[in-house]
Amino acid sequence: MKTIITAGITLSIAMTWQTAMGDNVLKATINTNSPQQKVLHFGASDAWSMQFIGNWDEKEQTKIADWLFSTENDKEGNPRGIGLSIWRFNLGAGSAEQGDEAQINYGTRTECMLRPDGTWDWTKQAAQRRFLKMAKERGVPKLLAFLNSPPVQFTQNGLATNTGRGGTYNLRDDCYEKFAQYMVGAVKGIEEHDGVHIDYLCPVNEPDGHWNWTGPKQEGSPATNREIARIIRATGKEMKRQKHTTQVMADESSDLRCLLGTHETSWERGYSLYSFFTKDSTDTYLGATPNVPRLMLAHSYWTNTPIPYMKEIRLKLRDEMKRMGVGFWQTEICIMGNDEEIGGGHEYDFSMKTALYVARVIHHDLVYANAESWSWWRAVGGNYRDGLLRAYTDEKRTGGYAIDSKLLWSLGNYSRFVRPEAVRHDVTTSEPEDPFGVMCSAYRNADGRWVAVVINYGEQQRPFSLVTSDGQQRRWTLYRTSDISAESLRNIGSNNGITTLAPRSITTFVEAK
Repeated sequence: MKTIITAGITLSIAMTWQTAMGDNVLKATINTNSPQQKVLHFGASDAWSMQFIGNWDEKEQTKIADWLFSTENDKEGNPRGIGLSIWRFNLGAGSAEQGDEAQINYGTRTECMLRPDGTWDWTKQAAQRRFLKMAKERGVPKLLAFLNSPPVQFTQNGLATNTGRGGTYNLRDDCYEKFAQYMVGAVKGIEEHDGVHIDYLCPVNEPDGHWNWTGPKQEGSPATNREIARIIRATGKEMKRQKHTTQVMADESSDLRCLLGTHETSWERGYSLYSFFTKDSTDTYLGATPNVPRLMLAHSYWTNTPIPYMKEIRLKLRDEMKRMGVGFWQTEICIMGNDEEIGGGHEYDFSMKTALYVARVIHHDLVYANAESWSWWRAVGGNYRDGLLRAYTDEKRTGGYAIDSKLLWSLGNYSRFVRPEAVRHDVTTSEPEDPFGVMCSAYRNADGRWVAVVINYGEQQRPFSLVTSDGQQRRWTLYRTSDISAESLRNIGSNNGITTLAPRSITTFVEAK
């Protein structure tokens, strides 16, 4: 009887509230019987900042690590950090040891743990590896190593940048097995010396990017699908030979369009989904390769405008991935020049302008592309919109400090509460979804608790109600990020799903225990 009375009071309050608000209430219903993809993790990368920050003052390192990795709350119940659940580690190629002769900017060079004579130097990349350990200490469950170039001693031009040598991979033909041995040795050595296990390894990065052909003052190289398949096959074989469990991933495409066709490149670098996971593609098929999951990794750059196209390309990708039985991870994105709605990438933005724009991309990647993993590009950057945090430092980056942003906390609306192995469920709303208004996605965590992330892109507040299709009465704790300085993933209290969405805000509803 008590339950019935409580439910009756709740219903009465709801009816009174909705009557007061008129017909302007946006009603969202989580469809509890419509499970979609598992959401495995949210992440960011250490490139290229942690090689410097890992040598800064320990107090500053701790602050940054807590912002990125912590799942603890302060005494007011507000999250201390955004609880990233995957951390991307940039395995270096040795351009740092070359100095200015590397033809790569100082801040984007990397060290290599393998010496040219074939011996290992485990003092290299120590600052980055310190953050690997800090991530693990704070409960980050998965680690991913990625490479932009093979070690310079294996490349055709002796450099870690392509320097305009064409559209093929910058690796000597006699070094494919050596390169595979290096990667397996690196991840095994990190586990031995640092006590952390690298779960995933990405041998190539943006191999289909046309920018990689000319040498952009950073490590990188294009590659054809045949070259990528040869690398991944050699690496998977070496993982199996050494009885190591790290999974080898394909292929960090620079653009979603490269998975389904060609985009600003030739056929040798296009149609990668079909090349790698159609059995008839005998030269490039990876489906039977040891340690290689049936997954495609790609970046969401350049596909976020125009707004209708952002949805269109992702729906097409989802349908093809589903037809092929292949999963999709979105592993890298930041703000680029075509993101004109928010002014492009130049000059760092601490406000909700960039935060809301990125939240809309996250929503589209998860809801329409069925992404199983979602990662931002850099954890810490400079005066460009590529970092969750903004670093201030000297020219040689020997010391400095970082400042948080609304972008950091907006990602936290997802990463802090949608935990590994959560399952996304469809949401039905009383009005069509508006990419300039309200967008809602919902997830059920492995512990059974529901989470909904609601974006209000609009300039006006909006009455809103959240229910589940099973008819159960639920209590929700709300966390909001908005342009109000104090609202950075702030706990704003609990309710029964009836609330008013603040203008230009992201609100996460977490089912109370």
